[in-house]
Amino acid sequence: MMNLKYNSPVVLKERIDDSYNFKPLPDPSGAYPYRLNIAQILGNKTQDIQDQMAFHMVGDTGSARHSDFQALVASTMAEQLNAKDGTPPSFLYHLGDIVYNHGEAHEYPSQFLEPYTCYGAPIFAIPGNHDADINPDTSIPYESLDAFVDVFCDSYSRPVGFGGSITRKSMVQPNVYWTLETPLARFIGLYANVTKHGTITDVQREWFIAELAYAKEMRDEQALIVCIHHAPYSADTNHGSSLSMITELESAFVIEGVKPDAVFSGHVHNYQRFEKKYADGTATPYIVAGAGGYADLHTIAKTDDPTVMPLETDDNDVRLQAYCDNCYGFLKVEIEKTPTGLKLTGEYYSLSSSHGKVETTLYDRFETPLKHATSMAID
Repeated sequence: MMNLKYNSPVVLKERIDDSYNFKPLPDPSGAYPYRLNIAQILGNKTQDIQDQMAFHMVGDTGSARHSDFQALVASTMAEQLNAKDGTPPSFLYHLGDIVYNHGEAHEYPSQFLEPYTCYGAPIFAIPGNHDADINPDTSIPYESLDAFVDVFCDSYSRPVGFGGSITRKSMVQPNVYWTLETPLARFIGLYANVTKHGTITDVQREWFIAELAYAKEMRDEQALIVCIHHAPYSADTNHGSSLSMITELESAFVIEGVKPDAVFSGHVHNYQRFEKKYADGTATPYIVAGAGGYADLHTIAKTDDPTVMPLETDDNDVRLQAYCDNCYGFLKVEIEKTPTGLKLTGEYYSLSSSHGKVETTLYDRFETPLKHATSMAID
């Protein structure tokens, strides 16, 4: 009999308490409430994304072990920046795990700066667990996220000190958790630390709730996108779903009576698109895009896998709509104004290699019309 794969989220049967791995957060580089307006980065080009905007999303691009697809994912996204058809992406939003295994500065040139030299657009990021970890065998002591802060949370844009001759300059994000403001969307980026299933501090939780409250006032003008490295929902065999991240997100949404238009994550090294249906009839896509180049991919669990069990949800309200667990790839997302409101369109591109030739395939496409009532309640 054929072993079927899960079409809903799973959790690992054996879950280890690794809370002792939690690392203190670095000081913010900018002022509260940690917002960065994209006009500060794009300048006059911001006027080009007032009615239509595209951007890339991908996670887990780093790999301490050799991976041909690390550079191939980067170069394929770079090609789309100059494509003559469609809307060219204006930036890349990285979903974390830029450098393995311990976020060390000397790994940034080979794992990130060199592969992404070809990417001629701004790159924003949230940290992954590996970006924040500390090598216990290092001969040069450093604090968690030291290198990430130097590359992405600088006080002003300048050549990266440990980047050598590489020309990409540092980004000026105000904190490791922060909000990116654009004409058509607000990106609230969370930082879930180094534990396997994620940890959110009380201070960050309060900030997140306050950002949701502010975003609720902007719903007619801006889509609300939440980004977090640790995937809340997953059907894979390596990580499975993160119960702690589900609790953190959903409790915040209930407190403010607002749901995001989409949630994007990495951590799991594959592509998965879930749809979560709420009691009020609305649905939110939860998308995992963590096949950005790490040497190993993660597989979707089979229904007879003894290491996982189904995640219990209300009335089976979270379903796996599409997945790709045997190819590397990335997302291109577009938001545009329409006569009936904003519309979000996502395209997942998978990469395959045969006889030395790389092929790019549009693997999955989805659309989400963004219609917001003035008051939304979550049951």
